[in-house]
Amino acid sequence: MTKISTVLIALCTACSAAFAQTPAAPGTQSYGKIDKADLELKECAFEKDANAMVLFHKGDVYFDNDFNVVLEAHKRIKIFKEAGKKEADIRLEFYGGNHFEYLTGLQAEVFNLNDGKVEITKLDKKQVFTEIIDKSRTALVFSFPNVKPGSVIEFSYKKTTNAYYRIPDWYFQGRIPVRYSEFTTTIPEYFYFRTQTHIYEPLVKSITTSESRSLGGGQSATAFTEERRVMAMANVHSLQEEPYMRSLTDNLQGLHLQLTTVKPTFGFTRVYSDTWAKAGGNLAEDEDFGVQLKRKLANEETIVTKAKALKTDDEKIAYIFNEVKNAMKWNGSDIWYTDEGTVKAWEKKTGNSTEINLIMHHLLKQSGVKSYPMVVSTRSNGQVNPAFSFLNQFNRAVVYIPVDSTKRYILDASSKYNSYLETPDNILNSYGLWIDKENKQYDLMFIDRKQPVRKVVFVNAEIKPEGKMSGTAEINCFSYNRISDIEHYKTDGEKKYIDFLREKNNALTINSLKFNNMEVDSLPLAQNLNFDMELTGSDKDYIYFSPNLFTSLRVNPFLNENRTSDVDFGHLDNLNISGIYKIPSGYKPEALPQSISIVMPDKSIVFRRIVAEQEGTIVVRYFIDHKKTVYFKEDYGDLHAFYKKMHELLNEQVVLKKS
Repeated sequence: MTKISTVLIALCTACSAAFAQTPAAPGTQSYGKIDKADLELKECAFEKDANAMVLFHKGDVYFDNDFNVVLEAHKRIKIFKEAGKKEADIRLEFYGGNHFEYLTGLQAEVFNLNDGKVEITKLDKKQVFTEIIDKSRTALVFSFPNVKPGSVIEFSYKKTTNAYYRIPDWYFQGRIPVRYSEFTTTIPEYFYFRTQTHIYEPLVKSITTSESRSLGGGQSATAFTEERRVMAMANVHSLQEEPYMRSLTDNLQGLHLQLTTVKPTFGFTRVYSDTWAKAGGNLAEDEDFGVQLKRKLANEETIVTKAKALKTDDEKIAYIFNEVKNAMKWNGSDIWYTDEGTVKAWEKKTGNSTEINLIMHHLLKQSGVKSYPMVVSTRSNGQVNPAFSFLNQFNRAVVYIPVDSTKRYILDASSKYNSYLETPDNILNSYGLWIDKENKQYDLMFIDRKQPVRKVVFVNAEIKPEGKMSGTAEINCFSYNRISDIEHYKTDGEKKYIDFLREKNNALTINSLKFNNMEVDSLPLAQNLNFDMELTGSDKDYIYFSPNLFTSLRVNPFLNENRTSDVDFGHLDNLNISGIYKIPSGYKPEALPQSISIVMPDKSIVFRRIVAEQEGTIVVRYFIDHKKTVYFKEDYGDLHAFYKKMHELLNEQVVLKKS
């Protein structure tokens, strides 16, 4: 089976020389022809602070006489600022393995104004490098020369795919603004494609026409009809990273086409990818996936024998998961199929994520644990659309173990910080396809976590009359909070981790930090620390302090009033913060925050604050309960308003007055 995945080639493609000779469409120009006004352009008219802008991006997809899919595309970019020069670094990925796809006719050049005259610098083809990513994927990589603010770059090429079922995705939007983007498809009547559109701004062009075409000549000529569809957008704003945003592919405006049927003109009717069961069956028989499942690993008997000696499946799962996680090194590659295969990856102790997890599945099966391989899509790769039964939506394999109706394991040993007890958080809120090859059962399932992830913070501090605070804090993190804190600490080191705990509060000093249960997955990560803090703004008569300490909520992530992407928290959260603050002798509370509760209009988030004075101390408690993980951008107004109010309440100060 040919390996295909959804790649953002359309974000950085251009058209061939032959295509450039066709009449220019509105907003586009032929290759090598440029208006001087574009070279003199100083900024993007509809996004003034942009570092660069796509002047136009045009793609034309059609079928050649052998019914290969051909993409001709042309892209031109204006550089405004120094920071925009990175747009001149181009990487074009394609499926070059077994010559499934190939690129031809690459052209690239830079336009500059020099003393009022247009200067053209062509790319030296010797500066185009071919990178072999794996046995299926290849990339052409190059950088434009002589690029500076004011430059315009363009490049073009033709990509031919030796499969009539694969039309490349097209994105009208990108990380920089797009002045004009046009996509044309010309599809023979033999093929029926289902189109998924993710467009929420008006099209400036949408035209559908029918054209006649014939193959061969004379009496043997075959005539048929093609449907030509042209769609275009103009003045499309860039898509910037936003807090709790999923991948670019989930949010960019674009088109995705899936072949569903080949009509009987060829003497047969064939239905493609009409069910996930069929896609799962293909996966089970794939040489680089299903065929790998029973391949014997070197010296596997040692691990299998030890696993079989354990009493319960839970013990076997924990043992094998940790053995594979500790033995294997992930090479950073995420694809749903194996590259060198499980046997070689095990020998080298290095592999892609799928190789590592299929090794784990094999050892579990050999040890008597009923487990199944499952393909998933990580958060950065994009959410799986269950209506499009394409394996190219996935980019990783994991191991699925159903225990009963209420308990399951989904294991990923490619990360050193994953736990066998937790479904990896980077695959939540999407779908996975698991396969039972022996029983020919292939099912799609939604992956989520129904229980909230807890964090409990307790602060015990003493307020000093000179306007200082000293105390201790205990932070107990469960589930993903535990995993992320351990990864942060071990990856960045103690100094940077302490800065993370301080949340950029320069008045706060952490003097010591101790961890408990770091090596015990089943227990919460306990962090005990001692701290001092200068209570800024205090004077000889008044002391001010905020009880919002060690909560990770010092800064509101939703400051922007507008939102271009959906908010996906990934999982439910439950935060419980308690603080006891001893009042210094000679002082009394002048102003205490009121006890209060606020609730989202749909009741999906609850915030509660309790404040009381008890025997010379001030007791403050915060409770925050997230009961929903995803908020559509259309509902962002309510979320923005709630977070604004919640952070005002979190940061409200206690005021003490000298008696």
